[in-house]
Amino acid sequence: MATSGQDRIERRLAAILAADVAGYSRLTGVDEEGTHVRLQAHLRALVDPKVAEHRGRVVKNTGDGMLAEFSSVVDAVRCALDIQRGMSERNTEVPDEKRIEFRMGINVGDIIIDRGDIFGDGVNVAARLEGLAKPGGICISDDAHRQVRGKFDVTFEDVGERQLKNIARPVRVFQVALDHAGPAKPIWRSHNAASAVRRAGWSTRITAIGAAVVLIAAAGGAVLYFHLGRAPVVSQLPDQLAKRSERFSIVVLPFANLSGDASQDYLADVISDELTTGFSRFRNSFVISRSTAFTYKGKPINVRQIGKELGVRYVLEGGVQPSGDRLRVNAQLIDTESDAHLWADRFDENRSDLLQMQDAIVHRIALSVGLILTEERARRAQLRAGNPTADDLAWRCSAALMQAPWVSERDSAFRLCEQALEIDPENVRALAHLSLKFSNRVGFFASLDAKADLRRADELASLAIKIDPDYSPAHTAKGDALVVAGRYRDAIDSYERALILAPSTILPGLPLAYNFVGEPEQAIAYADKAMRLSPHVPLRAGPIFYFSKAFAFGMLQDYEQALVWIERAEAPAPDILLMGFVRSALLALAGKEDEARAAMQRYLANDNAPIRTLSQWHARQSGKQLPSYNPLALARLLTFRRNFDDGLRKAGLPE
Repeated sequence: MATSGQDRIERRLAAILAADVAGYSRLTGVDEEGTHVRLQAHLRALVDPKVAEHRGRVVKNTGDGMLAEFSSVVDAVRCALDIQRGMSERNTEVPDEKRIEFRMGINVGDIIIDRGDIFGDGVNVAARLEGLAKPGGICISDDAHRQVRGKFDVTFEDVGERQLKNIARPVRVFQVALDHAGPAKPIWRSHNAASAVRRAGWSTRITAIGAAVVLIAAAGGAVLYFHLGRAPVVSQLPDQLAKRSERFSIVVLPFANLSGDASQDYLADVISDELTTGFSRFRNSFVISRSTAFTYKGKPINVRQIGKELGVRYVLEGGVQPSGDRLRVNAQLIDTESDAHLWADRFDENRSDLLQMQDAIVHRIALSVGLILTEERARRAQLRAGNPTADDLAWRCSAALMQAPWVSERDSAFRLCEQALEIDPENVRALAHLSLKFSNRVGFFASLDAKADLRRADELASLAIKIDPDYSPAHTAKGDALVVAGRYRDAIDSYERALILAPSTILPGLPLAYNFVGEPEQAIAYADKAMRLSPHVPLRAGPIFYFSKAFAFGMLQDYEQALVWIERAEAPAPDILLMGFVRSALLALAGKEDEARAAMQRYLANDNAPIRTLSQWHARQSGKQLPSYNPLALARLLTFRRNFDDGLRKAGLPE
């Protein structure tokens, strides 16, 4: 008999991800309640947000794991990679006997949907593949492999055909080689390989000059109009931030300018920063940010103490002696545990060969400590030669932005980038840095024409990306512009592309963007990771990371923790007036209304307070991108906005 329309079975093609906890019975036998609590914490803080981020749906939790479906195999694999790497990081300090490690299987096939649950061979194959995976590993079917082949910077090892339980036909299985896997993102390449030869000169390929400093001004100003604050002392830092990493870990200390000419300092700064970026390309490396490294500039060096403070095994230090068109660079690698000099060399090159010199230093150190380098991008030597004068102006702009704490100094730095672009309109470094100038106007100040400034910021960053898609700071600049424009999900995409190219880059705008799309767990996770890479949280970055955590805990309605972090944000930057504005609302939400009203009165007493009424606050929120793709995140964000408004009212902000 024919099936009626009401009884017709719903079917669709889907990618299925099945996961369970390896050795769950053993873990619960040792500590049943503790294992349950830890598993739920992992699901809540990492797994569920990652599934939502990659446009998936958790179908059900299975006690010791979960089942999820995706419309795309690429999304399913990307999600699985992110979760497994996230679990690896979360397990860093956990004893082996207490570690929760997922096994994952991914298949693509026809499924049956019944009252929200899914059934069929497509699901069964994914579950069987999960059982074949190693703890912390991923196995995928041949059907899934065909759809992701060549799209990820990971190795898929063919382990042959397997006869799976209750599956009629053998299934060819591929295992993801996570030990040597690159970033958990699809590979994306220039659409025109031949254009690489025409692209900006070698200077445009040097990555991450002043990335942390450049990002702070635009991204932080998006909501808080952050000015530039002082660094907290080391004793103010959370204890866990200075624990030694088990991976290859290094800090590149600021190279010394040996010329005796202070005007050449910028070359030493540029070389130090470029080497930091070079090391960040090692797989699974832990590279201290250049902003933290520069807190040691000009100070007596105690290598063992630095190793303890930063949690690194190696220190690279050296000096630069420019002479006309030539550069002499001395570099030495030191083991922080033994204080032994492991490697030293001298390089004498033309300025035009600076990039090749950097590559040589990184490669030689890699060989000396037995590291495997990541895949190299298109050979830089094949790129067109840049204009030396424009390159030099762009380097000076980079170095000036690293050091400039005040607006007037940053303005003169931007003028150097403008001069570089007058000579060479395709100088990618200058394009990326100058984009920040216009993001700053909207984020920091009362822009005379916000739409025009945002358009200019986006144009400059987009042109830099078009000229050189592999230049990380160009994607960072694009993210800055998008954050200030309120296009937070798009900003996250740009920041993640920047991280693919330079994994150890510090991006304070990223946790802000995660907060603004209703994903506070992601904001906390990235802020913590960034602070591990930059444990002194120096110069301008600290307040933004601290604020991001305050905002995230506020969204999670943990107002006591939110107050801890907003106070840490305010302490090194008392001139950031909106810190007091935010703190007053959080105090009210924590039930401390007297303190909240006092904080609001102090804020409003300042003639420069940028927001003086609730209506002005609401006007700043209009037109911002909301996470409509994720109902949970949207509901969470809207709830926080309502709660925050209530806090402002209780604190005494006029309507």
